[in-house]
Amino acid sequence: MKTTISQVSKYVDQQVTIGAWLANKRSSGKIAFLQLRDGTGFIQGVVVKNEVEEDVFAKAKSITQESSLWITGVVREDERSPFGYELTVNKIDVIQESVDYPITPKEHGVEFLMDNRHLWLRSKRQHAIMKVRNEIIRSTYEFFNDNGFVKVDPPILTGTSAEGGSELFHTKYFDEDAYLSQSGQLYMEAAAMALGKVFSFGPTFRAEKSKTKRHLIEFWMIEPEMAFVDHEQSLEIQENYVSFIVNSVLKNCSLELNTLGRDIEKLEKIKAPFPRITYDDAIDLLKKKGFTDIEWGEDFGAPHETAIAQDYDKPIFITHYPADIKAFYMKPDPNRPEVVLCADLIAPEGYGEIIGGSQRIDDLELMKQRYEQHNLTDDSYEWYLDLRKYGSVPHSGFGLGLERTVAWISGAEHVRETIPFPRLLNRLYP
Repeated sequence: MKTTISQVSKYVDQQVTIGAWLANKRSSGKIAFLQLRDGTGFIQGVVVKNEVEEDVFAKAKSITQESSLWITGVVREDERSPFGYELTVNKIDVIQESVDYPITPKEHGVEFLMDNRHLWLRSKRQHAIMKVRNEIIRSTYEFFNDNGFVKVDPPILTGTSAEGGSELFHTKYFDEDAYLSQSGQLYMEAAAMALGKVFSFGPTFRAEKSKTKRHLIEFWMIEPEMAFVDHEQSLEIQENYVSFIVNSVLKNCSLELNTLGRDIEKLEKIKAPFPRITYDDAIDLLKKKGFTDIEWGEDFGAPHETAIAQDYDKPIFITHYPADIKAFYMKPDPNRPEVVLCADLIAPEGYGEIIGGSQRIDDLELMKQRYEQHNLTDDSYEWYLDLRKYGSVPHSGFGLGLERTVAWISGAEHVRETIPFPRLLNRLYP
């Protein structure tokens, strides 16, 4: 019976054949222990010299790391194994012998591992992080589908900048200028006016020359937009969404979290509602914590976000930032127009901002003023203004950065481990 490692629980005390790679091995003379992986999981294969043909044991002793195999054996329950099962091997067929596999069980430097990212992905830790990432994506679709959202795909090539900034990747679109998308938000607003509640999931690009552990040049964003939804309602959706994906990872990735050594007690505390403080309160808190140079009107950096989050064991919303440091499309607070109806969601444990969101401006005249203030005179923005001309409604949205969220939930120290092939400053290989 051919099966996969993830399915062996169905075949206890039965003989199965698995296509696998040899991740590692050790031997104690008359027994060889083969650490096997097949993409769905990891299992130990045990080869006992006195119980197999001589050539089988010889193969078990000689096969090299990352050789591909057909492994046949009997599935046994094993309480000592984190996986709960092992394979008593009685037959080994080598598909392809691997020679001089570069990533050995010894310690390797980060740059070496990054140069070999295409192989590093095979390791147990990287496999676990990718499985957590996959579960976050899967549960994202489940959450939004179950809550009446429609998946919409905005373009990656755009004629404008969503944020109005200069950190753009420029290219030529035949005889026009074009840019790689910083965000699908503007297009998602148009989609919300057609479909009510929508979300996108796709790559975004920032030409930001940053080397911090929180930044990537290419990363993935989940961006919902919602018609007839105000700022407060949006915050409730955000905290329910984040709580849902954390719970899904706890439920479906317990083995991976154990492999990563993640403290699940901290994740079990992540349940809505989340605490909220205003930007004003955050400034006061930072000054009390020794950031005496921070002034009202300045944006927060990583050290500030970490200091603010230290007092909480859940993600925390920082709301009502000054309008001058936020994007042109954010709606001013009617009671205090110098601040906007926005929030950043800061993850605990020093992982920083994972969501940015706001209520969007829905007033045509105010949006025209913002166009003038931000020098958005290009015809490329005319279509966005149309959304305020024809049936404008209150609407809100947010964007969640997938890689930072994966880093936080998995406990990874750097976002480079949370995407299969990271694009970093000075790294475009492999």
